[in-house]
Amino acid sequence: MLLDRDGTLIEDVPYNGDPDKVRPVPGARAALDRLRAAGLRLAVVTNQSGLARGLFTAAQMRAVHARVEQLLGPFDAWLVCPHDDGDGCGCRKPAPGLVYAAARELGTVPSRCVLVGDIGRDMNAASAAGASGILVPTPVTRPQEVAAAPQLAPDLPAAVAEILRRQAAVDPSTYRPADSRPARPTGSGSGQRSGDDGSRLADTAAGRRTVQGTGGRRVGTVLVVRADSAGDVLVTGPAIRAVAAGAERVVLLCGPRGRAAAELLPGVDEIVEHRLPWIDPAPDPVEPADMRGLVDRLAAVGVDEAVVFTSFHQSPLPLALLLRLAGVRRVSAISDDYPGSLLDVRHRVPAGVPEPERALSLAAAAGFALADHDGPALRLRPVPAPPPEVGAPGYVVLHPGSAAQARGCPPELAARIARALTAAGHRVVVTGGPDERELTARVAGDVAVDLGGRTSLVGLAATVAGAGAVVVGNTGPAHLAAAHGVPVVSLFAPTVPFGQWGPWRVPTVRLGDAEAPCRDTRAARCPVPGHPCLAGVEPGQVLDGLRLLGVAPPVRPAPPVAGRGSGVPAGASTGGSG
Repeated sequence: MLLDRDGTLIEDVPYNGDPDKVRPVPGARAALDRLRAAGLRLAVVTNQSGLARGLFTAAQMRAVHARVEQLLGPFDAWLVCPHDDGDGCGCRKPAPGLVYAAARELGTVPSRCVLVGDIGRDMNAASAAGASGILVPTPVTRPQEVAAAPQLAPDLPAAVAEILRRQAAVDPSTYRPADSRPARPTGSGSGQRSGDDGSRLADTAAGRRTVQGTGGRRVGTVLVVRADSAGDVLVTGPAIRAVAAGAERVVLLCGPRGRAAAELLPGVDEIVEHRLPWIDPAPDPVEPADMRGLVDRLAAVGVDEAVVFTSFHQSPLPLALLLRLAGVRRVSAISDDYPGSLLDVRHRVPAGVPEPERALSLAAAAGFALADHDGPALRLRPVPAPPPEVGAPGYVVLHPGSAAQARGCPPELAARIARALTAAGHRVVVTGGPDERELTARVAGDVAVDLGGRTSLVGLAATVAGAGAVVVGNTGPAHLAAAHGVPVVSLFAPTVPFGQWGPWRVPTVRLGDAEAPCRDTRAARCPVPGHPCLAGVEPGQVLDGLRLLGVAPPVRPAPPVAGRGSGVPAGASTGGSG
């Protein structure tokens, strides 16, 4: 748990070197004690340019930090940037250096950290290191920073409560159904009860749901379902691995758009492909014979239970009915709609939770957790070497297209980005699907390698794996990059929330207008002429993003700039009494 100092832990007194002026924000001590009681380690990450400007001394700063600890309790580490904006260091937020250093001090990695701060610099530093971020706005927080934040909380206690809720939600041993009540017999079958709304819920003892699929019990065959596109299937991967950790056999039901991604997921033993007309964006009519065929096919699989993963705007209930007809005895899903007797575990998730985490919480509700040796990250099966024409690893992949036009990069902008990257010394590889050959040829021109339509999804994954960074919109290759730990410059159209659909737990720089009129419309095609959310991006911002991520051009290396890169410069220091 990483915390900004001024405006987040204590009232913001500009360039404060006086301990007597330290005033904690309301509820800070109790909130921090909750984190300590939960076993989380705490670090402060703070810019203090007053040191560089001579406005206070290091001794005065340490006295301020001692007073903070006197009022708020001890911290496990203090990480301070003593530089000013013009110093070109790698530790001053929004650079990620302090986040990397804090993770090392706490014995972890940035992807297992959450940073709480009050301005956009805090969120950008967290994202650039691959950490999560929660913005607690204050009067100095700009509206565009609020709009771009991956997650918001009204105050520090609320941010802490959300962190602890999300931590518990992915752990079957601490998961509690939102409407959990003491178990009572209902005659609805062994090990089940009815909620006040009539929905069937897993049996509870003292209000806690009995854990299934953990504690040494092995479930037989579990059907997991994600009937969306490739990107949707990829972000469900950690939850599927959690199910696989407690199942003897995992069968994945997916649609044709997600089949290739399904084949890349560890933990999947068998794939059943079927187009679901209530999920598919271009659905065929519902044919009774087709539905009867699906029921028969699912019955033949011999499923002991099913976990139905859906996106936040989809319903699992049509498939749950078919699963009942196929004889599946236990069905778990996220559903805000009343499910009647269709679901045994009805799970609900607040809006805005990252999709991989949302799916993990459903797996936990069903009783499945990741194996001890497995961590919460996107992963793929091994992929082959990249195509030979891309050359040595370290190139930049530029993926301009998307199945949803609203989430793609405008072609003219993508072509300018390719030229700017090449001019800066980066080797550029342009990728796209079979129907995007004209687009990729236009973007690549005579400066980049054009792989448009020339790779399968496995080949695309291999190409991404060899990249130094990926420049991409909100589409599947962003999640391939996250699965390989490849940094992402995200040209993110705000049609859906960035905190929910952005690259997960990988160093990322987000570009684009988060306040654009298309915000939260879920539009597949841009509803605003000119694609303004991305059209205003300049190629120089992409280059700046790569520098922030520590991705240097390999072709014409420039003289080193002090503090550049993902490491922490010598000037980054710990201070205070923690």
